[in-house]
Formats: sequence, structure tokens, C-alpha cells
Amino acid sequence: MNFTLTDIPLNYYLGLSATLFSIGIVGVLTRRNAIIVFICIEMMLNSVNLTLVAFSAFLGNPTGQILVFFVMAVAAAEAAVGLAIIIAMFRNKMTVNIDEINIMKW
Repeated sequence: MNFTLTDIPLNYYLGLSATLFSIGIVGVLTRRNAIIVFICIEMMLNSVNLTLVAFSAFLGNPTGQILVFFVMAVAAAEAAVGLAIIIAMFRNKMTVNIDEINIMKW
């Protein structure tokens, strides 16, 4: 069987996207490990990408899918910079626990 994006209703995609975004928000607010927080932010970005692709396919307009490529490029750059910052913090403080890192404090 060949399935296309239009065979599954739009609200299923939106529900999955909302669930992923909610899991990401909960992870950002409750976790203290910088790497886990970083992964949760990436999950939130991917849920937005899923929403953009779902609406783009539903409306038959490729603009959302093109925008997803730009979001993915920004996310890749953010991942590189974010991981570099986390590595620098680990080398400086020997921990990735957000509560123990007070670099921005006086």
C-alpha cells in the first residue's frame, strides 16, 4: 500500500506536533542537565517543522516545506554553537548541571 500525507487527517499531525512540543517544554522546564535541555529545544524545533510540513501538504503550497529547510539550517548552526558552548562550560566547570554553572553571575 502506498500512503501519502493526505491519507492521514491533518489533526493527527497537529496532535503529534503538539505532543512533541509539550514534551519539549516540560523537558526544558524540569531538567537540569544542559544536554537534555538542548535536546528538548531541538525536539520543539522539529515539532514546529512537522506542523509546517503538514499544513504545507494540506494546503498544497510548497512554501512551508521550503521554510522547513531554512529552519533546519538554523537548527544545525544552533546545534554546532550550542554544543560548543556546552563543551566549553564542561571544560571550565567539569559539570553540565545548569544549577551549578554560574558563569553569568557576578
